[in-house]
Amino acid sequence: MSKGICDVPSVHTIVDVPGISVGHTTHLDSLTGCSVVLCPDGAVAAVDVRGGAPGTRETDLLGASRLVQQVHAILLTGGSAFGLAAADGVMRFLAERGVGRQAGGIRIPIVPAAVLFDLGIGDPRAFPDSRDGWHAAENARSDTLDEGCVGAGTGATVGKVLGVRQAMKSGIGSAALRLSSGVTVGALVAVNALGDVVNPTTGQNVAGARHPETGARVSAIGQILQREVPSTESPGTNTTIGVVATDARLTRDDLMRVAALAHDGLARSVRPAHTLLDGDTFFAIATARAPTAPDPLAIAVAAGEVVATAIIRAVLTARPLGNLPSAMESQ
Repeated sequence: MSKGICDVPSVHTIVDVPGISVGHTTHLDSLTGCSVVLCPDGAVAAVDVRGGAPGTRETDLLGASRLVQQVHAILLTGGSAFGLAAADGVMRFLAERGVGRQAGGIRIPIVPAAVLFDLGIGDPRAFPDSRDGWHAAENARSDTLDEGCVGAGTGATVGKVLGVRQAMKSGIGSAALRLSSGVTVGALVAVNALGDVVNPTTGQNVAGARHPETGARVSAIGQILQREVPSTESPGTNTTIGVVATDARLTRDDLMRVAALAHDGLARSVRPAHTLLDGDTFFAIATARAPTAPDPLAIAVAAGEVVATAIIRAVLTARPLGNLPSAMESQ
């Protein structure tokens, strides 16, 4: 096992969670794509939506006192609101395989989704559609996982406080922990933030805003406090979206706390986070595959750890695209 940024053992990625597979569809020509987390046997789910500009589908279904308790997939996608159409393809893929909630004489797959805005870096007329959602589901694997500029992370950027052209390339990242109880907790995060990505252990600015004249790294928080943010900065163009998964047997109330602490990991690694211009959203799912009794406190704390690590991996595995540098290139 490797070490995460908080010096805790890691089993690497979210696909190490039993019952989970992940697939991507990537369009490098238009710099967009989508990623799907499949749990076809069903998983109890919850969601925590923060920030001022979210783009989501089926999140109301995951609130307290709702009838439907399980989902069959979670979609993370580029393309802003247009990209939500990719969920239709995931539903069709699952329905063709008899997966879904029984309702009358048919099965209806439950596929909540969240979007990020990547139209400012690639082709603004291109966005994931139902075919892309279908292919992402078809590509899902549980033995390996690609990170960086793939899937929903294809057009992701960070440090956009001075505009996207002064940002840096980001992507999608993952991390996981195996607790002493044998339970596994993993995260998959597409990082498309207004703020900078900072290693919470060292305080190092890993990727973020750059000075328009010198190209030197500048602090997003500093720019905001100095009122140097352009008035043309568009709301809704920044979002960090992700999924935390565990094989523990948890209730929706338990998972609501897991999703909440996932945002703690975001706030530790993205500064600032949850702003009016971001639409940060985290889903939490539990596949109930682990034979041991769950420790909801440990699982919720682990959620913050794996999210923080996944965010760092999202920028460190990204490569230069769209005339933007990556963290690895600038080191």
